[in-house]
Amino acid sequence: MVPSRIWLIFFSTLIALLYKPTRSNNEFLETSAADQPARILLLTAHPDDECMFFAPTILSLTKQARSASKSTSIQKKLDPESGLVSPVELFSLCLSIGDADGLGEIRKHELGRSLDVLGVDSNKRWVLDHPNLKDNITTPWNPDIIASAVKPYVLKYGIDTVLTFDYEGISSHPNHKSLPLGMKHLIAKSQKPPRLFTLITLPVMSKYTGILAPTLAKFDLFAQGAFHHLEHRIIRVLRLFGTDVDLAPAGVAQSMPVFVAGCQEYLQALKAMFAHKSQLVWFRWLYVLFSRYMWVNEWVEWKPEDD
Repeated sequence: MVPSRIWLIFFSTLIALLYKPTRSNNEFLETSAADQPARILLLTAHPDDECMFFAPTILSLTKQARSASKSTSIQKKLDPESGLVSPVELFSLCLSIGDADGLGEIRKHELGRSLDVLGVDSNKRWVLDHPNLKDNITTPWNPDIIASAVKPYVLKYGIDTVLTFDYEGISSHPNHKSLPLGMKHLIAKSQKPPRLFTLITLPVMSKYTGILAPTLAKFDLFAQGAFHHLEHRIIRVLRLFGTDVDLAPAGVAQSMPVFVAGCQEYLQALKAMFAHKSQLVWFRWLYVLFSRYMWVNEWVEWKPEDD
């Protein structure tokens, strides 16, 4: 009887932890002016990257955009001169049609259906078919060509933040690994460069933790928040007793943008993956079942002084 109650408590707690999405902060939005939305560009290499690796972030940002837009509409009905705008606009740019197996046109349409599921507006997404940016598992892309391909979209749409892969590319695909190098070139040549955030590549054993991933990530975020709150309380008490204590600047973990999907978001990411019917081979089924990236995205900002 007692063991069954323990299991019931365990599964109830697990479901409660998995049910709702969460995020760590609004670091992506800090560059936007007070009267303008943050304009964020998701830069990917191939169709299906968006749902295999970035779905938690996309779903959180598109949900925020819809909620803010709805609130703005209501406010404008009450006060037409309010001038309120949506706090975030998400754009998507995929640099190839994924034509390695001759399925480029099919994959292009699959990408559109996937982004429909993820909530990216049809007028804010593009896929390129560049002769020098072809899907190739053995050949990296030229950073200068990447920079030239991305630059017009950054300038035309006033992009202030770019999200993409890190130097390891999550799956070590050379095209993935080329994207941050291309953005590095673009930033170096820009007068007003966008901020660059890269998705952190984790060790292999940490990549495939399944439903443990969101549970542990939410616990980490809760623990960091609780520690930060306790730190503030202790400093406040010390100052009351005349001890001059400065609050240490936030560490990398605390300032790191983290997006954790809930059950609904995970199912939505699965639905987006199902839009890529041409790619649903057996190992991708294992991926969507066990990959941490279907549940959790952790980002770090790249800065010129980091290199």
